[in-house]
Amino acid sequence: MIEMAAVVGVAVAALGMVLTPGPNMMYLVSRTVSQGRRAGLVSLAGVAAGFGVYLAAATAGITAVFAVVPGLYLAVKLAGAAYLGWLAWQAVRPGGVSVFTPTTLSTDPARRLFTMGLVTNLLNPKIAIMYMALIPQFVTPEHGKVWLQSLCLGAVQIAVALTVNGLIVLGAGGLASFLTGRPLWLRTQRYVTGTMLGAVAALLATDRARPIPA
Repeated sequence: MIEMAAVVGVAVAALGMVLTPGPNMMYLVSRTVSQGRRAGLVSLAGVAAGFGVYLAAATAGITAVFAVVPGLYLAVKLAGAAYLGWLAWQAVRPGGVSVFTPTTLSTDPARRLFTMGLVTNLLNPKIAIMYMALIPQFVTPEHGKVWLQSLCLGAVQIAVALTVNGLIVLGAGGLASFLTGRPLWLRTQRYVTGTMLGAVAALLATDRARPIPA
């Protein structure tokens, strides 16, 4: 059995991560604004599949590999931090565009939307770190099967992330309409997003946490 404190800890961490702008949020919002709510929900299904892949890997004990080969973990972490830093620059650079600014993107079929959602999530450094270093810290071997605890805690993270991302998809179109014609608000949103992405990138790069075999 997993302790309620572990469930709450993972839920709070997952909520904090999903509310911080990142690749998943940016992709889902941009796709919803450009192609509609249905496209956003199909993309979200791909993101959900990506969570499933991470959960399966964590349950299988992939974090043990990173614990044994810390250099590999460091490389993944720094690459993720660099990617978030690049996203931050794209948000605040001169001529940058808010994720809520209506744009013309190609109308992609459901299969491609799903695939892009899956790939975006698999390449999301925040989610990788969540499963590699954070969730294993809430696993207590004395409380039963480690793989089952990892599975349950991962399910908590997925439930929180999908709920919040689903609400973001449902509200993205309305928020984009509200912000249209309000350039100051759009510019403020860009700088807030860029600042938060930059802060997460810095924290990720300087974090001294190490993977704990689950």
